[in-house]
Amino acid sequence: MSYEEYLVAVALTLARRHRPAWSWSRWRYACRCGSDLPCRTRHRIPISHAHWPSQDVPR
Repeated sequence: MSYEEYLVAVALTLARRHRPAWSWSRWRYACRCGSDLPCRTRHRIPISHAHWPSQDVPR
């Protein structure tokens, strides 16, 4: 998996996790993560590009 593919997968996961959804307990829209809208929760990507394994290394 290339670093770009990893970033796309992380972005899609975060987009799915952080979107407005109806909260029946609060009787209004809230973020799916549980925060009030607008959700300003920042999530760090676990592996930076500098620490990503090289694609040329044979396994």
